[in-house]
Amino acid sequence: MAEKAESVRPIYKAYTPGLLDEMLRLVMTGSVLSYALYTFEANPARPAMLLTIPFVLYGIMRYLYLIHVEGKGSAPDEVLLEDAPLLGAILLWGLSVLVALYLS
Repeated sequence: MAEKAESVRPIYKAYTPGLLDEMLRLVMTGSVLSYALYTFEANPARPAMLLTIPFVLYGIMRYLYLIHVEGKGSAPDEVLLEDAPLLGAILLWGLSVLVALYLS
């Protein structure tokens, strides 16, 4: 859609790659910070939830790698379902959440 973006919506011509990268950086930082605060504040009696943060960080960093280096950002659902390391991070995150919630 890169060449036809303006014809779809005229505002798309105002979004430069640099601006989009900055917006992405801001949103990703806010997401990680929000998740980290949530894991701590949601239930301070269970600090084991903090152990899930590295999996979230890795998943976000892996996704950024895939869209910027591998150029696979056009279909996020396909990226999610086809990348084994990203799926592994999600699986490990889910397991760590279960362990943190039910075994601690």
